[in-house]
Amino acid sequence: MKDKKLTPWLPVIIAASIAFGIFIGNYYLNLSSRNKGSNRHSYTSGNKINYILDIINEQYVDTVNMPQLIEGTIPKIFNELDPHSVYISAEDAESVNEELEGSFSGIGVSFNMQTDTILIINVIPGGPSEKAGLLPFDRIISINDSVFSGRKMDQNQVMKNLRGAKNSTVKLGIHRQSNPELIYFEVTRGDVPVHSVDVSYEISKGIGFIKVSKFARNTYNEFITAIAKLKQEGCNSFIIDLRGNSGGIMEAAVQMVNEFMPQGKLIVYTEGKAYPRSDVYANGTGTCMDNPVVILTDEGSASASEIFAGAIQDNDRGTIIGRRSYGKGLVQSQIALTDGSQLRLTIARYYTPSGRSIQKEYELGKTEDYNRDIYDRYIHGEFYSADSIKMDNLPQFQTSMGRTVYGGGGIMPDIFIPSDTSGVTSYFNSVARNSGVLYLYVLEYSDRNFNKLSSFNTYQDLYSYLEQQPLLSDFTDFAATKGIKKRPALIEISAKLIETHLMAYISRNFFDEAGFYPVFYKDDVTILRAIQVIKDGKSIPAPDDNTGTLHTQAASAGIRGLYKERDYSNA
Repeated sequence: MKDKKLTPWLPVIIAASIAFGIFIGNYYLNLSSRNKGSNRHSYTSGNKINYILDIINEQYVDTVNMPQLIEGTIPKIFNELDPHSVYISAEDAESVNEELEGSFSGIGVSFNMQTDTILIINVIPGGPSEKAGLLPFDRIISINDSVFSGRKMDQNQVMKNLRGAKNSTVKLGIHRQSNPELIYFEVTRGDVPVHSVDVSYEISKGIGFIKVSKFARNTYNEFITAIAKLKQEGCNSFIIDLRGNSGGIMEAAVQMVNEFMPQGKLIVYTEGKAYPRSDVYANGTGTCMDNPVVILTDEGSASASEIFAGAIQDNDRGTIIGRRSYGKGLVQSQIALTDGSQLRLTIARYYTPSGRSIQKEYELGKTEDYNRDIYDRYIHGEFYSADSIKMDNLPQFQTSMGRTVYGGGGIMPDIFIPSDTSGVTSYFNSVARNSGVLYLYVLEYSDRNFNKLSSFNTYQDLYSYLEQQPLLSDFTDFAATKGIKKRPALIEISAKLIETHLMAYISRNFFDEAGFYPVFYKDDVTILRAIQVIKDGKSIPAPDDNTGTLHTQAASAGIRGLYKERDYSNA
């Protein structure tokens, strides 16, 4: 009877018990939250990341290295932006900025790892090492009493030990061929210049050639110094080589273009969401406003190089010769953070005088696809044929004289020069590109014949001597000892190319870039075409000249442009 009376109330009792349990649970949960900090955070969208990191730091089951977590997270955020916005850690900031700043603190030498020994190739005139008494082809055996000879290490490890704070000292143990005993030098580190104008010389009667490898803070000063020197030598026309120049500081490019432009000509303008349009005009103080000029570009010419080439082309001031440039039309601002790290954030786009953005297409967060564009151009045959460049769907613009130019991805040259494959064989690739045997031979040959090779006063005298030497046969014998089998038929095809590389790199070891480029570029068809354009008086395109139907050089361009990487490091 008693059970029957309880039965109707049973569901109510169970529900009340559940509700009471939930209340007690929430009470203790809230109590715990008040003791440890609330689990429910109020944040704005901009502070969400901070809140999440705080939660991880306070409540995650294990201890987390928060600085390391943050340093690993920030690059991932930037990976979701455009391909040119990057985060630079405090550890990397100094080395990343050295090239643009135009100098670094070191001992002032160029070196190479010869097997397992640090071999000094060049000693910078007036630099710390020259003042201390070091000589080319000295071998660094020890650094600060630590033995570095006989150890396998990459050149970055060596640089970290040779570079250092200005006015700090480093003790070097040196082996010199003329002295059987180890010689010790105390070298006081100092500012070592990083040049961005690699070379300037009279390449043909009255025509000056200037190779600009990047746009840094010192580039403009180096450039006008080169112009003044060439004019003094009798040059009144100029070839500016921007091939492989990936850009740098925009202001340097603007200053250089200004040298060629009459007053009032638009050079470039920039515009972004938070940055109103800003126009840059020539101020009329240029020293080369009446001098013929030709600009050389290729797929490695980017950013500031494209500002330079675009301004020259859109103003019909000169002729662009080579291949389509990279296509980077985004402007980055460098923002320093308090811990020494930096942001390079894209803040605007730059536009050439005709109004075209030459930035190639990209999707946010898809940097890998973006970087594959150059490879895709190669696969599609663009390096070898102007016809492979599809311009039908590209936006059209007009130069000052009414010629059609195109936006949407790089500067199209006025005269297209295909990349060259003549002389390139699997044997050449084996010795020059894949194994480094060619550079190793050059070091050993230069070292073995140092007394003779260093006796020449000019690179021309050295070159004349090398032409008489059996370099090719000597080199192929050497390569065979390194496991690269002789292949006579392929060697014959590549003979001239190999010999040019050998003589150019040997010349570099004794006359630096001033001896390298004149030999390396002696038969460069892009340069030869530029010389011909100037001599024919056609450096300024005709008004009816249409860049859309590119002039094509029938002969192949010098492949030397593909293999001119440095075979040494600076410290």
